[in-house]
Amino acid sequence: MAYKHILIAVDLSPESQLLVDKAVSLARPYDARISLIHVDVNYSDLYTGLIDVNLGDMQKRISEETHAALKGLSDAAGYPISETLSGSGDLGQVL
Repeated sequence: MAYKHILIAVDLSPESQLLVDKAVSLARPYDARISLIHVDVNYSDLYTGLIDVNLGDMQKRISEETHAALKGLSDAAGYPISETLSGSGDLGQVL
């Protein structure tokens, strides 16, 4: 079976690099594309209003950190990463 496109769902833990390395080893023989996706919690769904939190600023900061982490995984892959996707909320809705 020849792979054409491999989508890796990462949680940005240290183990994510192991997943990327495995995907690269599967993709390289077939010159397949690789994409990364990370779906984070939608913090506005969890907010109870008990403390004063600026959710917009927090969500923006988390988004920036996510993009930086995905870029780090892409740069360390040693193989072209076609796309890096990120979102927040329910995985099915984000996809």
